[in-house]
Amino acid sequence: MDSTSKQNLGISAYTWLKHDIIRGRFQPGEKLLMSRLKERYGLGIGPMREALSQLVAERLVVAISQRGYRVASMSLEELEDLYDARAQLEGLVLELAIQRGDDAWEADILAKVHTLAKVMEVNSPDELLDVWDARHKAFHTAIAAGCNSPHLMQVRESLFDQVERYRHLWLRETVFSEEALARKRREHAALVEVILARDAPRAREMMRHHLMTPVPIITEVMKRRGLA
Repeated sequence: MDSTSKQNLGISAYTWLKHDIIRGRFQPGEKLLMSRLKERYGLGIGPMREALSQLVAERLVVAISQRGYRVASMSLEELEDLYDARAQLEGLVLELAIQRGDDAWEADILAKVHTLAKVMEVNSPDELLDVWDARHKAFHTAIAAGCNSPHLMQVRESLFDQVERYRHLWLRETVFSEEALARKRREHAALVEVILARDAPRAREMMRHHLMTPVPIITEVMKRRGLA
């Protein structure tokens, strides 16, 4: 097998395993047995070890000395810290975007919020979650992209990866509720209006509030599921 094929297998293993951890198919603290992983994903030890090492670096998996790997634990302390860090960073990125963003940036935000707000015909609840989540991420990324800083965007993406498991708990509570979705549409519309008005202090405060609203919901879900 050539190096490109090996690399593709490693990327596939990483993508699938990360998706399953975020979606809760592997529980916090659960031991990741290599035999089960090989069977589940139909891949060999090499690609699986590569995927696990990458997920250790992203703090989704913990390496246990001489005893393999476990899914990283979750806690209310980490939840608060991750969401606060993300809200602080997103506020900074937003201020820079308002300073530096051009007409094309504004047009991209308008296009993304329009796509997100549209009623979507989907075949299953999981598909609804995936489609809405993808469009929601695209909307927020379009806003942040105006900062014109690849390094800040990279840090932002890394932080987003770490918050994903917690965020997924919120998504399941929100995406299947028409009332919750309507509330999010109103929040997004108000946020866009302030951003296009180039009101940086107000936009930063609104963004922080918007990003922190899931925390009480996630806290409740974690307590309900015994994760806290």
